[in-house]
Amino acid sequence: MPLVRIDHSDARSNSTEIAGAIHDAIVAVYGIPVRDRFQVITSRGAATIVAEDAGLGFDRTDPVIIQIFTQRGRTDEAKQTLYAEIATRLGAVGVAPEDVFIGYVENGPQDWSFGFGRAQYLTGELAVPAAPVSL
Repeated sequence: MPLVRIDHSDARSNSTEIAGAIHDAIVAVYGIPVRDRFQVITSRGAATIVAEDAGLGFDRTDPVIIQIFTQRGRTDEAKQTLYAEIATRLGAVGVAPEDVFIGYVENGPQDWSFGFGRAQYLTGELAVPAAPVSL
């Protein structure tokens, strides 16, 4: 059950396609249900996104910043596969691979509330997802 935050400049007019490509990549790689979709999409002025060189020697032209919050347990290989799949699928909707920036944050079942001020995984209202399948 990832929560995905997506920030991009308002020069991009395809927020829906960007969000769909990211979700489709997560579904394909992690095998989550299609309707297990939680995304926050923010289009903002280009000047409000700063993504400079991290020492890798390339420039970004119009970055898409993606934060993925999900339960811990996936292997480094699974994460690498996900990153590559996201970049590939975003490429198909016009996002250059150097403009894909992903931050991945892991947590546990106690860190989620889906409403009503309760941690539904802890109360038993929702089943804690099974350990992710390793690639």
